[in-house]
Amino acid sequence: MLGERKAIVLEVKGWDVHGVGYVDVALGFQDRSVETPRLGRESIPDDLRAGEEVLVTSAMSVVVSIRRAETETNA
Repeated sequence: MLGERKAIVLEVKGWDVHGVGYVDVALGFQDRSVETPRLGRESIPDDLRAGEEVLVTSAMSVVVSIRRAETETNA
């Protein structure tokens, strides 16, 4: 099942393993739940920061990508 939910970025931590970049992103959802998926850098926007509103794409309840939410000013 593929789905999309809004979230707020709580924290972003980047790290490398043998030259391959990963990012742990803490996300807060409207139902007050928190998830911290580990994603490849290609799966998130550049310069993602805490406090940003994002759209989180999940497949089978596993976060697969994060993109910035469209707002009225940038829609």
